[in-house]
Amino acid sequence: MPRKRKLLAQLSALQSNSSFPQLDALENLSTTTGGGCSPKSSKYFVTEKKNSSQLEADFFNQPCVSLAKSFLGQILVRKLPDGRELWGRIVETEAYLGGEDEASHSKGGKQTQRNAAMFMKPGTLYVYQIYGIYFCVNVSSQGEGAAVLLRSLEPLQGLDAMRELRRTSRKAPTKQLKDWQLCNGPSRLCQAFGIDKAFDQRDLTQDTDVWMVPGQDLPGEEDVVATTRIGIGNRGEWAQKPLRFYLRGNKFVSVVDKKTEREMAARGHLSCS
Repeated sequence: MPRKRKLLAQLSALQSNSSFPQLDALENLSTTTGGGCSPKSSKYFVTEKKNSSQLEADFFNQPCVSLAKSFLGQILVRKLPDGRELWGRIVETEAYLGGEDEASHSKGGKQTQRNAAMFMKPGTLYVYQIYGIYFCVNVSSQGEGAAVLLRSLEPLQGLDAMRELRRTSRKAPTKQLKDWQLCNGPSRLCQAFGIDKAFDQRDLTQDTDVWMVPGQDLPGEEDVVATTRIGIGNRGEWAQKPLRFYLRGNKFVSVVDKKTEREMAARGHLSCS
């Protein structure tokens, strides 16, 4: 009898331990990049990784241009309501420097209800709508009203879910999107990751639906192309400033600047391809 009571007590302790997931939830596994499923791709393993390795507040607390470059190679993670996780490597960004930047939503230091997130602590998401339809996502940095636009991702995990999200967000039926078409632009990125205005003002260091983890293969300075931003229009000298950054040779970048790449190669910064 003493042995039986001991076993019952151990069983009771295990059942009351909240760190053990419910058995029925274990069936929901995330798809790996290669398309297979395994216990290592379970959302529970990913969650543990997130708790131990997600990018913390110190990472985001740096000047805007520095943060825009530092984002390259890092991983954006989005957890969908059904538990699936989408992973994408950041390959293209744009820096918006705040008050002095004529192309920034916070130019002149003007703070509004729309751009409030740009004035919040570094690591805060700023999501805005364009053309009344599409969304773009930014991350606040050091500097009053400064933020970094996430322009393009290289999809790593959950590509089927990204395709479904892109398909449902587009009005006209089209052919199945190729991998490089899923997140190669700021609004496409938001569609593929299910990011809308509801994510505005969320904290990347605290949120359970979206966060970042360190990339495994971060680029060197010679791998980063600095060029002009896209869609700035008539903003004087600010339209020409090299505040867009992308990974050279990465096919998931939205717009490649071949002229700048040739100039960098001529200066010996890059090898010709």
